[in-house]
Amino acid sequence: MSSKMCGFYGLFVCLMLVFCVSMSTSSKFDELFQPSWAFDHFVHEGDLLKLKLDNSSGAGFGSKNKYMFGKVSIQLKLVEGDSAGTVTAFYMSSEGTKHNEFDFEFLGNSTGEPYSVQTNVYVNGVGNREQRLNLWFDPTKDFHSYSIFWNQRQVVFLVDETPIRVHTNMEHRGIPYPKDQAMGVYSSIWNADDWATEGGRVKTDWSHAPFIATYKAFEINACECQVSVGGMENRKRCSSSEDNKYWWDEPNLSVLTLHQTHQLKWVRAKHMVYDYCNDVSRFPVSPLECLHHRHN
Repeated sequence: MSSKMCGFYGLFVCLMLVFCVSMSTSSKFDELFQPSWAFDHFVHEGDLLKLKLDNSSGAGFGSKNKYMFGKVSIQLKLVEGDSAGTVTAFYMSSEGTKHNEFDFEFLGNSTGEPYSVQTNVYVNGVGNREQRLNLWFDPTKDFHSYSIFWNQRQVVFLVDETPIRVHTNMEHRGIPYPKDQAMGVYSSIWNADDWATEGGRVKTDWSHAPFIATYKAFEINACECQVSVGGMENRKRCSSSEDNKYWWDEPNLSVLTLHQTHQLKWVRAKHMVYDYCNDVSRFPVSPLECLHHRHN
């Protein structure tokens, strides 16, 4: 980058771009990911990847590397038509019984019904933090982007860059936060007709199989971690210091912008259909984070 460009944009922007580029990973599927199961249910068509679900199997893939902090994104076109009983998942997860996990689960629907997305956050092996909303567009007609942004202050779930959920670091209140386990990036399609559609009342109609989810534009802009290195060491290496400044640690990314806050409030007011924080039948005593989160 030339000195003139640095003078025009400012040293801050130049540094941010340099580190963004240095931490970015290729968007080609084969360089980022590998099939995890049901290899015969993968179809490659140019830049597109299709995962198939039929009555013999679903399919799934995972990243070749683990990451800590940054942003992961895919563009996805969901199963068309009667997709009741199916789930297409996109998520980050560490390993072990005390694992951390950030989930997108797209719940199939009967023809004419809205497509729902369920998010969940696991911290130290504990989940049960489901939120569900109806998407404000038809996700089967075109590709839309789904992203997870993660730093030491917040986890943000985004749909077409609109935040739909925020999980905030509240360790100062004694609430654990996922910041010391490197995570893989995963996606799969599978049959979940025991719960996915109307609580399991609507079953998968296999006469409509195969059910196909189509992917493109895989992006991982995050800190790659060494599996052999402990969580604390990876966290230190992936955190900004005087010598290294990483884009995900910039102060403006520690909270939502005012515009993003308005977007999130709109999503919650107009499209949210379930929030674990409001489910008194499951949680007679409100979970501690629900008492303090401004957004959840």
